[in-house]
Amino acid sequence: MRPTPALAAGGRTVANLLSATEWMLRSPASQVHTISVLPSQSPTSRHEFAFSNLTTSLGNGGGKGVEEGSPRFHVVRDDLLHPLANGNKARKLDALLPLLRRRGATDIVTCGGCQSAHAAAVAVHCAEWGIRPYILLRGEQPDVPTGYNLISLMFGNVTYASRSLYAQRDEMLYEHATKVAGSNGTVMWADDIIGEDLVVDEDTTYYGNCSRRVMIVKEGAGSVQALLGVMRLVDYLSVMTLFGQDEKVHIVVDSGTGTTAVGLALGAVCLGLQWRVTAIMLADTLERYRQQEKSLVSDFGKVYPGLFHRMVENDTHGSLVQWVERSSPRRFGKVLDGEIAMCRQVAQQTGVLLDPIYTLAAWEQAVDLCRRDSEAKVVMIHTGGTLGLFGLAQRGSTDILITSAIGQPRGRLPVSRGSGWHAFG
Repeated sequence: MRPTPALAAGGRTVANLLSATEWMLRSPASQVHTISVLPSQSPTSRHEFAFSNLTTSLGNGGGKGVEEGSPRFHVVRDDLLHPLANGNKARKLDALLPLLRRRGATDIVTCGGCQSAHAAAVAVHCAEWGIRPYILLRGEQPDVPTGYNLISLMFGNVTYASRSLYAQRDEMLYEHATKVAGSNGTVMWADDIIGEDLVVDEDTTYYGNCSRRVMIVKEGAGSVQALLGVMRLVDYLSVMTLFGQDEKVHIVVDSGTGTTAVGLALGAVCLGLQWRVTAIMLADTLERYRQQEKSLVSDFGKVYPGLFHRMVENDTHGSLVQWVERSSPRRFGKVLDGEIAMCRQVAQQTGVLLDPIYTLAAWEQAVDLCRRDSEAKVVMIHTGGTLGLFGLAQRGSTDILITSAIGQPRGRLPVSRGSGWHAFG
């Protein structure tokens, strides 16, 4: 018997809360593909496994023979949510952007690395919603803009910030927002607005008749409102026939800030699901990720006082998320030999495009889990980020990338000015 969903004050369930929220995405729906893991049949392959996309190949006679009974996992294709700004970046803006527009935002200021997917997503979705985006990118302008950097330049108003200035993010963001607002404008932090909007009646005249209302969204958009967008995805998945509310599900996700992983786990607990969440730590220490989880869960409880059922309170004494190291730990942003080739193999065999920094880490974990965990359905959340592959081109010539992909001798990819992997923060 599955646990009772957590109740909000007045007996309202989390599902009720989600249904009453205004969203950026028209639908929470996402395609789910089933991937079969097979022994490699190529004598020259350096990789242990081959893959087959059963969802797309079944209509062509796939899913038979050697694929029957093989380990398999599912991929939630959030990389297909939007042609440019998708994945967990879109999910985190799903509830946040409508809230800011409802509070009268005319401009939004945020920041990120030179190839920041978050910054690009803010630029694209703000432009679509009629809000002016101002993007502060760390480091120098690349000689040739590409990838997310190019998208930010096309949709937003980009300013490059020195690393010394960027080190003081809050001061940098507030100073820039003040300049955007001008003498008659108002500057507000999105986190402050979230707290006000959810505990008092909405009043769009609260800020007065200002000519510009500038809202600051912190790097990565890690906030309570970002959690809601991810929880909406969990709610959608829970009613799919493929999974069902009584199924044991093991979710796998790559983690930069950790916000998406916390949202997935919190959504599962609040909806009373027997689901586990494993997050691959890519950018910080275990201690820092656990601190982030504790902070987000605490903020969620403050914004929604009385939301947690006793069951949730008990679960949050420990950790909702299982934080794990990548199978091949390394400094954040480093690409190891063979990883571009692996991304290429997966793309050719399944039609799923990965990047070596984020989603390949989740794919590797999902492959390992589905071969070991026969009791639960393993589900990888594709967090997008594939435009980051274009950023790789800034590190070296196209010839280097191609030879690396097809398994020829590789050297370390050189880093060109302003385009190292630190740029993907």
